[in-house]
Amino acid sequence: MNDAELSRVPAEARPYQGTAAGIVTRLAANSVDALVVVTALAAGYAGFVAFRFALSPRGFQLPNPSLAGFLVGFLWLLVAYLTTAWWLSGRTIGDHVMGIRVVTGRRSRSSLVIAFGRALMCTFFPIGLLWCAVDRQRRAVHDLVMRTSVIYDWLPRPTSPRREKGERQPDVP
Repeated sequence: MNDAELSRVPAEARPYQGTAAGIVTRLAANSVDALVVVTALAAGYAGFVAFRFALSPRGFQLPNPSLAGFLVGFLWLLVAYLTTAWWLSGRTIGDHVMGIRVVTGRRSRSSLVIAFGRALMCTFFPIGLLWCAVDRQRRAVHDLVMRTSVIYDWLPRPTSPRREKGERQPDVP
């Protein structure tokens, strides 16, 4: 990272730029992401209700969704959301709010396959996140399996494996 890039990072955050994110930051980011997915699911339900009302306003009855249907929709949407965000930019909305990014060993964004595998593991084995509280490199179970890391990164652009001339990339935490 050059001085021009570092100058865009708040002075208080500069010592942490590129270091591994801890359990509290990651839990906060995950909470924001869960809220985003619940909001999207609620908006989808509201759109469905409005569509049904528009088709038949006289015979309209409010649909009563099942808890199982909500849970399946939440899990499906969460996997799709996490996969897309990590593949395209390396960060979700929650990650952006907390100033963190998911990177591979070469400090680049995840491929679609890695992002999807990581999303599946995060969704169906969320307790694996707790491993980062005891791991020296702050890596959760899904990070170990998928060979990713979560680092503090306040820069707006996704990290890339390309280096500036003469710039040394730090080792993955």
